[in-house]
Amino acid sequence: MTLRQAQDGGDDTTTQDEAQVRPASRRGPGGGGPFGGMGMPVEKSMNFLPSAKRLIGRLRPERIPVAFVFLLGIVSVALAVLGPKILGMATDIIFTGAISSQLPAGVTKEQVIAGLEADGNQQQADLIRNLDLTPGVGIDFAALQVVLGIVLLLYVFSSLFQYVQGYVLNGVTQRTVYRLRSDVEQKIHRLPLSYFDRMPRGELLSRVTNDIDNVSQSLQQTLSQMVTSILTVVGVVVMMFVISPLLALIALIAIPLTLGITVVIAKRSQKLFVAQWKNTGELNAQIEEGYSGHALVKVFGRHREVEARFAQKNDELFTASFGAQFISGIILPATMFVGNLVYVAIAVVGGVLVAGGTMRIGDVQAFIQYSRQFTQPLSQLGSLANLLQSGVASAERVFELLDADEQSAEPTAPASPPLTAGRLAFEHASFSYDPAKPLIDDLSLVADPGSTVAIVGPTGAGKTTLVNLIMRFYDLDSGRITLDGVDIATMTRDDLRERTGMVLQDTWLFKGSIRDNIAYGNPSASEEEILAAARDAYVDRFVHALPDGYDTVLDDEGGNVSAGEKQLITIARAFLADPSLLILDEATSSVDTRTELLVQRAMRDLRQERTSFVIAHRLSTIRDADLILVMESGSIVEQGTHEQLIAAGGAYARLYEAQFAAPVEAAVEKAPAD
Repeated sequence: MTLRQAQDGGDDTTTQDEAQVRPASRRGPGGGGPFGGMGMPVEKSMNFLPSAKRLIGRLRPERIPVAFVFLLGIVSVALAVLGPKILGMATDIIFTGAISSQLPAGVTKEQVIAGLEADGNQQQADLIRNLDLTPGVGIDFAALQVVLGIVLLLYVFSSLFQYVQGYVLNGVTQRTVYRLRSDVEQKIHRLPLSYFDRMPRGELLSRVTNDIDNVSQSLQQTLSQMVTSILTVVGVVVMMFVISPLLALIALIAIPLTLGITVVIAKRSQKLFVAQWKNTGELNAQIEEGYSGHALVKVFGRHREVEARFAQKNDELFTASFGAQFISGIILPATMFVGNLVYVAIAVVGGVLVAGGTMRIGDVQAFIQYSRQFTQPLSQLGSLANLLQSGVASAERVFELLDADEQSAEPTAPASPPLTAGRLAFEHASFSYDPAKPLIDDLSLVADPGSTVAIVGPTGAGKTTLVNLIMRFYDLDSGRITLDGVDIATMTRDDLRERTGMVLQDTWLFKGSIRDNIAYGNPSASEEEILAAARDAYVDRFVHALPDGYDTVLDDEGGNVSAGEKQLITIARAFLADPSLLILDEATSSVDTRTELLVQRAMRDLRQERTSFVIAHRLSTIRDADLILVMESGSIVEQGTHEQLIAAGGAYARLYEAQFAAPVEAAVEKAPAD
């Protein structure tokens, strides 16, 4: 028995036999309820590159803003890249002025060089020959001020363009994630019920919330830095070749080394990132199920088993998360080490070139700055790999949801029968959750307008499946179902369900007032209509005992009213909808006997002039039905009124006797002798 079945008294919304042929119902990974065994098959994840391409492809509607982002990035990087070159000119002014101040005034540069060569100081002579100086003048502070002013303006405008780039890119990212969330929301409404049967609720919630949020964060943090880093690398490489092709070739050694390190480490960490987010979804499923059944866990004293399953899955999540972050975290120090080696090589070779007079010291200083600007974005790109991998791993899970098979398409020219009481007919209908295990085979029945059809049978007979087929939660394998002669498969699902009111054994209330929950059945209803529906469903009897009456706010589980009162609210909701086809699936299972009689009296009024299907286990609730169908193994074995079926002495009579005769006999046997 799963946790939710135990909460519902072990009864069936998904019955025992149906569960054997349906996909796994909503339960945590590894078994039914919080006490099942561990383990779940690991789905093979998509490759990193196709998923990353698909994620980037979702930026296609933002082509113009993205192009503007690149344009802003190019301008910003160009200004920033020019800074070191011009700053090198300031270094040359200072160095030249310092050398000039040490030379005697009144002589020419050529005379100084000739004197040094005559004294055998050839290296100093070559150094001065490469400088543009006038002996004895000193530092040209006016020229230095102009150069520093230009550098300041370059960096100010570069920062300004970078700010605008970040602002535009933020809008691009948020709009992209907004569309992704919208696509997921729309996709959920197009998925068949079978998808939700086999997908644990917590796992689905994790994909819709955690994974999309992680995609948003990854795009936000990586796109801006990636664009800037790539453009910086390109701009710096150009400037390095302009200054010194030899030093540029030395610096370029860092690119293949950095890429090689990143690729090797990324391949190892990608699998762990996929496992991290998969385990996150599974852990959410366990938590959701364990907490929603917290009272049941306490009743059966199974908290240790729940804690053990949580601890095991938590350990798996810790192992995957720690491994992913640790391995991907190696990228940054590894790339920084490569950058430092390149920096040392450039400093040594540049010093030799300056000493030899083939390069100015300002160019070497600029090149060393460029080497830092070159290796820093490479290191950033490496460190961004873990964020990108985490985001792509989450994107894979979201794409799996978007790629899931949808329910059958709506008809291009839908039919719409007139809004009458409704004649519903099954014509040679067959259906199975698993093709290898037929459930309903060649079923034919007719429900005349205004009649009440009760469906009874043992657990797993297919009663709830019959209702699911009427609502088109599932489509038939063969045969058809007609409403007033129109095949419901030719109607839109919205049209069909607008004509149908449904009250389930498993009540559902949303966070809001009691008035709002009743009005959910007909949002356009007036206050008088809402109150009338509440009175008809006997909600009015208990609502006035609440502090705020109809304005009492219910939580999302309806925990501040009893189970029976929640069921009465859902019945009032169906009253307000005023449907032409009414389906009641154990609709009074949680109310007391006296209230049940009052509600059934109201339901008799509600069922007037509309077709009703009633699924019931308590046979006393359907004695007045116009037609009772007895189902066993997906087939109708008997049909007739209560009196006819009792007289026939068949399956219905046996069910009736099991409910009423056996308890009476047991009471007589236990009674003391008179």
